[in-house]
Parts: sequence; structure tokens; C-alpha cells
Amino acid sequence: MEIVGTLLAIFLSGLRGATPLLYVLLGETVTERAGIANLGVEGQMLSGAFAGFAATVVTGNPWIGLMAGALCATLLSCVHAVLCLVVKANMFASGVAVWVLGGGLSAFFGIPFVGRRIDGFVAPDFGSLKDMPLVGPLLRTLTPTVLLALVLWAVLGWFLYRTRGGLRLRAVGESAESAATMGVAVMRVKWMAILGGGALSGLGGAALSVDQVRNWIEWMTAGRGLVAVGLVIVARWNPWLALPAALLFGVVEALTLRMQTWGVPVSSYLLSTFPYMVCLAVLVWGYVRARTRGGMPKDLAQAFARTE
Repeated sequence: MEIVGTLLAIFLSGLRGATPLLYVLLGETVTERAGIANLGVEGQMLSGAFAGFAATVVTGNPWIGLMAGALCATLLSCVHAVLCLVVKANMFASGVAVWVLGGGLSAFFGIPFVGRRIDGFVAPDFGSLKDMPLVGPLLRTLTPTVLLALVLWAVLGWFLYRTRGGLRLRAVGESAESAATMGVAVMRVKWMAILGGGALSGLGGAALSVDQVRNWIEWMTAGRGLVAVGLVIVARWNPWLALPAALLFGVVEALTLRMQTWGVPVSSYLLSTFPYMVCLAVLVWGYVRARTRGGMPKDLAQAFARTE
């Protein structure tokens, strides 16, 4: 029973830790399905984390913080949309520019908020159910940001494969030219995909600062945005696979923290790299699989091919 409890605790910690990553992963999946890669999600996530925390400090309402984070990252994603769709700049160079811009602006404007703390969200009250042995810990993990991420995961999976809007989005990513001949407003779809991806990455950043860490630290995302870009390949551009891909990072990260408390004779600095090393190994496997068995939107594959 003790082993079951330990495994459950690791899984629940992993689910909570994977929540910000899941938001970003869903957003990047939507963007890349439209044939646009956005390496700037790290900067968007940072801007969302700062805006969400700052708005929560000012208003005392974490829900306003979430909305502020999503709005701020959406505005930053407009830079990527303008550079890619209007200026016709290289999408990878544009993404790096957005990444640096978001990180720099959040660090500068976040200086007055360093060291401050907020109350953040609390898990809903499930009554006597929260005291049950196995169900209780699960329910206490389901804070509003976790529940919202799971709802968005289900909604985006349904949207992409069960609606006309999702069909248009996938068609644009496969061949924008063919989609245009069928009457699809290609530019509008790409704009909405980029802005939607920006909003979700901002939600991920705000969930990190408002719900999990509950303070502001420069570059607090610690590369999670870039991990999400890689895990899109592992999830094969399928929103249904985004949750297990995000859980991969979250559970390994939770396991790493447990290994430190267990006194594993390995440097804590090396242990902290373990989640990223696992994701890197899975990413390489996913990239090889995508190259040999397909799955990548064809317009996006052509963009990658031009960089090789």
C-alpha cells in the first residue's frame, strides 16, 4: 500500500507540474497544425507568467491574472504573426526574436515584483470525498488551472477532428494553396492559429506563476516553452497525445525531486537535468519516427526541409 501511495503521489505531482506545459503544448500544436512553427513560446510563456502574477498582485483575483497572462502573450504572438504572415520573415528567426523579446520585457517590468507572494488558487471543496485514501489526494490536486487544462485538452481534441473549423485548420497546414482553392481563408486561419497558440502559452505561464510557484522569478519557465516545442513532435501534432507527452516531463520531474529526498548519491545539479535528458531522448525518437512514418503537416515539413 505504501508503494501505491508513493506512485500515486509522484503521478499527482507530475500532473500538477505538467499543467503549464500542457497549455503551451496544446497551443503550439494548434499553431503548427496551421503550418507555422513558433519558437517564441518560451518568451510568450514568460510574458504570461509576469502579466498573470502582476495582475493578481494588483487585483487580488487569480482569475484576472490568468486572463491577463493570456492577453499579454496573445499580444506578443501578434509580433510573430506580423513577421511571418505580413513581412514574410523566416518563422524560426521570428520565433527566436519573440522569445528574446518576451524574456527581456518580462525581466525588466518584473523587477518591482521580485520577492512578492500571492495566495493563488485553492482546490475546490469536494466535501468528505477529499478525505478518502486514494481519491482525496487526486481531488486536492485538481486546482482550477489543472481542471481548465484538462477541459481545454478535451475541447481542442474534439475541435481539431470533429468540426469544420478543425478540418480547415488541418487543411491549411497540409497545403495552404489547396485549401485556398477550396475557399478557405488561409490567412485568417493562420492568424487565429498563431493568436490562439499565444493565448494558450500565456495561460501556461500564468498557471505557473499564479497557481504553482505563486511568486515571480526571472526566467522562471526554465525552458518549458522549448520543451513544449519538442514534445509537439513526440505527440505527433495530435492534441489527444499532448496530455501523455506533458505528463512524461511532469512525472520525470516529480520523480527527480523524490530521488533527491531519497538521498540518491547523485549531484542535485545532474538530477535536475534528468527530465530534460529524457525528453531529449524521446524527442529524437519522435523526430525519426515523424521523418519515416509521417505525421508532420506537409507545409511545416517543407519549412523544416528548407533549413536543412
